[in-house]
Amino acid sequence: MPEGDTVFLAGRRLDEALAGRTLRRGELRHPTWATADLSGRDVLAVVSVGKHLFTRFSGDLSLHSHFRMDGSWHLYRPGERWQRPAHQVRAVLEVPDRLAVGFALHDLELLPTAEESRLVGHLGPDLLGEWTDDREDEAVRRLVADPERELGLALLDQRVLAGVGNLYKAEVCFLLKVSPWSPVAAVDAREAVRLARKLLLANAWRPEQSTTGSLARGRQHWVFERGGRPCLRCGTKVRTAGQGTGVRERPAYWCPRCQPGPIA
Repeated sequence: MPEGDTVFLAGRRLDEALAGRTLRRGELRHPTWATADLSGRDVLAVVSVGKHLFTRFSGDLSLHSHFRMDGSWHLYRPGERWQRPAHQVRAVLEVPDRLAVGFALHDLELLPTAEESRLVGHLGPDLLGEWTDDREDEAVRRLVADPERELGLALLDQRVLAGVGNLYKAEVCFLLKVSPWSPVAAVDAREAVRLARKLLLANAWRPEQSTTGSLARGRQHWVFERGGRPCLRCGTKVRTAGQGTGVRERPAYWCPRCQPGPIA
């Protein structure tokens, strides 16, 4: 599932291409919304909230989309060849010189803009949204609400912090020097929140994601997706194991030397 910075960047690019323009074509290839015709509406803005996107139109109407595991929005020039097959298309938004195509968007919903909170009101503070001391305090409060919860699971919980995915879960735990199975109480919760936000912000305006400061291939992450390979800090072989249960299980990566604490 994409990280919050991936969704943030997609939203900003869509906003730059579409906002302030009138749709020449607006179709949704989704069983529930197939009869909706958005052509003629003005695009007011495209905004991200955690891992959710809202495309706002004139007439108090918003299109909600979520990438899940394989969804994405692409931008094309007129006549440009699409990079994914047509049968995966779920939305087409066209303005005079740009075409936004949504592929494999399993979650699509049209709703009044005033009701967007129905879909995202339960989320924790958006790490890439408007940030204030009060929002930081709220994020810390939510993180420490269950001090015995595994830190890796708490970081992935969008009701605690909106935007952290498996990449940043692994790297935050590494930089805090604890295993993903360590309890929240084992770390400074405010430091964890600030670190997660810092890492997301560092990558928000580019497609490349680095937590090490390097964009060189194979050196972008300390432990994420390095199972069986050396930790970039100490050279110890990075280990991996599942964390969570059922559909919420995700691979966890950790260095047994740099990250002491409980393991799976």
